[in-house]
Amino acid sequence: MRPGAAATRGGAGEERALTSVAAGDRYRAAEADGDEGALGAGPEDLPRLWHVTLSVSGADADLKELRRALEQLAHDHPFLLTSRYAADHAEIRYWEEARDLHDAAAVALRLWGEHRQTAGLPAWEIVGLEVVDRQTYHQRIAEGYGPAPAAPVGVHPF
Repeated sequence: MRPGAAATRGGAGEERALTSVAAGDRYRAAEADGDEGALGAGPEDLPRLWHVTLSVSGADADLKELRRALEQLAHDHPFLLTSRYAADHAEIRYWEEARDLHDAAAVALRLWGEHRQTAGLPAWEIVGLEVVDRQTYHQRIAEGYGPAPAAPVGVHPF
């Protein structure tokens, strides 16, 4: 989702509104003023950032076409950090904004299929998914384990 955008996602008969990262800034400001009630929601109802690693694999694909498709996916999904790819598998890492882990994982599990036609992605299956909150991601990096921060950002071969 683009910063400043809002979306509504329904699930099990309920609708949830997701807002931009700016909601977090509003929450921190209200918390600093001691006025959490000013936002009309507790911190558990506000969107958070989740670091997502999605792994996909399948039959060999043309590397030039695969790179082009991943670059299109990065264009279509603005929070995409990095993609690594080989002829038969790829890994996509990005930040997702969602209220909880369930919402972030649900979006991640739909990402490849929903963008398959528009980006021209191969008909691969999802073979791995990791979703961790921002604090856990940064704690792993600080302690020297976990995947290194995505640098350089972009689409790269393994």
